[in-house]
Amino acid sequence: MVCDDDNMPLQRKKVCVIGAGMAGLAAARELRREGHAVTVLEQSGDVGGQWLYDPRLDLADPLGGEEPVKVHSSIYASLRLISARENMGFTDFQFAPKDDDGRDQRRFPGHREVYLYLKDFCDTFGLMEFVRLNTRVLRVAMQQQPTSRCRQWAVRSVDLAKVETEEVFDAVVVANGHYSQPRVPSIQGMEAWSGRQMHSHSYRTPEPFRGEVVVVVGSGESGKDVAMEVRKVAKEVHLVAQSMKEVTPGLAKVLAKHGASLHVQLHLARLCEDGRAVFGDGSSVVADTVIYCTGYDYSFPFLDTAGAVTVDDNRVGPLFEHVFPPSLAPSLSFIGIPIKVFAPWFFEAQAKWVAQVLSGRRTLPPEEEMLRSVEEWYRSREIAGVPKKYTHDVSLFDITVLLPDNRLLLNRSIHWRSVCFIA
Repeated sequence: MVCDDDNMPLQRKKVCVIGAGMAGLAAARELRREGHAVTVLEQSGDVGGQWLYDPRLDLADPLGGEEPVKVHSSIYASLRLISARENMGFTDFQFAPKDDDGRDQRRFPGHREVYLYLKDFCDTFGLMEFVRLNTRVLRVAMQQQPTSRCRQWAVRSVDLAKVETEEVFDAVVVANGHYSQPRVPSIQGMEAWSGRQMHSHSYRTPEPFRGEVVVVVGSGESGKDVAMEVRKVAKEVHLVAQSMKEVTPGLAKVLAKHGASLHVQLHLARLCEDGRAVFGDGSSVVADTVIYCTGYDYSFPFLDTAGAVTVDDNRVGPLFEHVFPPSLAPSLSFIGIPIKVFAPWFFEAQAKWVAQVLSGRRTLPPEEEMLRSVEEWYRSREIAGVPKKYTHDVSLFDITVLLPDNRLLLNRSIHWRSVCFIA
């Protein structure tokens, strides 16, 4: 809803943004444009989030069982975009090729080019002065203010010198991403298996798997990338899919060409102490390594909402339009929760909405109405047979229902981006 009283003064809030990745930078820019005082807290030594490549591996925790993980980035060295660069730009700062030395001008560039683009975005809009690098957020909790009607948040953080700081903000925008905390399946016998097990979060290059028999669990984009890259140096690679529907025509061509070293299996049934990996059809192979390319969990270990926001089987909720928790809105919001969206322009639209709600330019429905909307979304997913873990997997072409207040903004570019995505 848009505020009808044009004479009402806009409010200027003190806002903390957690994370300086693509979503966090979008939030910072829109909040500044709306006149808010912004502080961005980033645990890494530079902006970029996932796009800041980190060659380090957490060898002590290759499955990523600890929360939070010690290494944030999950990007492997050879990663390239799977959507064209024209789909990856902010609405007023396109991701155009640059002629500078060392820049990747391909239509589907590597990860470093996205990082450099985000650096350019920061420089162009003067965002770096609002970003505190090497600052990890320890806790975010509601500030106890019995005499105040306005909710505030206490944010405690720590820097490289291990100096802790606590500050109070009028609002917090959580934009820490959701591709860092590994989601690992439960496989019978995995605790006693003698081989090496790791999540793709800890995969960087294929060389450590030279001459090995490798089982790659998961046939999504990262699973296929890892399997086909490791195949070049491994003795054998067995790619485990959930069903033959996941064997795309492109993958089928690769299998036909490299069938001697690359195999598709259906379901990893169990791991045996003698080193065997047993598949769903009863066949088995003695493997050296299992790599789980099984996705990631939403994780907010720093956030204390007294149960108002929970994560249940990768459903973060309740969140009105995947952004605002009804009981804590608008002082707490989330940018970048939905998956399978065009980034960063989708984050830009979310950020604009948050910034304008905080300023009073736009208003939210009553809490009860927001909760009802969330419950209707849950029911519609259930009726459609969508598992809970895909709650935030929103339709690319029904995106306008997500942000009704920004409908014109979203419609402006959705058609040509959708055409490019499908092409």
